[in-house]
Amino acid sequence: MSQSQANDALRYRLALDAPVTSDAHIPVLLADVVAQLAPRPGGTYVDGTFGRGGHAGAVLAALGPEGRLIAIDRDPQAIAVAQALAATDPRVTVVHGRFGAVAEHLAALGVAQVDGFVLDLGVSSPQLDASERGFSFTRSGPIDMRMDPTQGPTALDLIRALPPEALATILRDYGEERLHHRIARRLKEAERAGTLTDTVALAGVIASCFSAGDLRKMHIHPATRTFQGLRIAVNGELDELAAFLEAFPALLAPGGRCAIISFHSLEDRLVKRRFRDLAWESSLPPRFAEEAGERVHAVCVPIERKAKFADDDEADDNPRARSARLRTCERTTAPNLPSHR
Repeated sequence: MSQSQANDALRYRLALDAPVTSDAHIPVLLADVVAQLAPRPGGTYVDGTFGRGGHAGAVLAALGPEGRLIAIDRDPQAIAVAQALAATDPRVTVVHGRFGAVAEHLAALGVAQVDGFVLDLGVSSPQLDASERGFSFTRSGPIDMRMDPTQGPTALDLIRALPPEALATILRDYGEERLHHRIARRLKEAERAGTLTDTVALAGVIASCFSAGDLRKMHIHPATRTFQGLRIAVNGELDELAAFLEAFPALLAPGGRCAIISFHSLEDRLVKRRFRDLAWESSLPPRFAEEAGERVHAVCVPIERKAKFADDDEADDNPRARSARLRTCERTTAPNLPSHR
């Protein structure tokens, strides 16, 4: 790292630490993200899930004075951190919004294409640690779970509004919870009885649905999957990711890269399938493929064949990294033509 890059990194850390000194956020797979993203000095990069800026700071340190970072987040607390950074670093542009609307955000900024994207999906450590956000089942707080607490219904609103069958479907599809019917029914009963007073009470109702034998064999908290399902539904997380995956190839300059960290199979499955489809090439000769409306060449190619996981040392230092997996692809020069397989 050059002296100027070291100065950039130090300035970034000072700006990051000043507004939110209580947040202890360790970015996962940081070295791997930087290695696979391979930021170009002077390039333009988008961090679609800025959070507390761990990955953004590492990218900024590699960009040099002519580079640009566009920081997107829907969480007002994350935006406050990003704005503090932007106040000290003119290379940073801040957007309060959803990363799924990245095409609209870039168009509003007059940016046609960028050199890279990075996404760190799911809930962040500061969000989990803030009991008032309602993401944690071990800290008492409102049953909220909104990533942007200024918009949309809360998790409690969802429990109140949905019939048991619809609630059970959310827990099954988004939480992959096998006791979805029983838990949904108990949650509705507790809500009607007025006993869903906070997140700890919510977790207690969920735990009561499991037998003592089940609880002894479980390696995760019994409320983990239900909280995940409710959170994904409240924030529309999979729809958000699907919208981004559809939009990003046209926004990525040739040779640019897209790095995505996911934390559960639902997210990773979407990323893996999209990257696979973008890497697909027609087996037909180019002329016949074009006549059939099929893609002739790969639009994106994977940087590594398999997902990258944290090593044992990182997982020990940062428990959140244990379930993290990184996939990165690189944009080719091929046009983004549809496939009619």
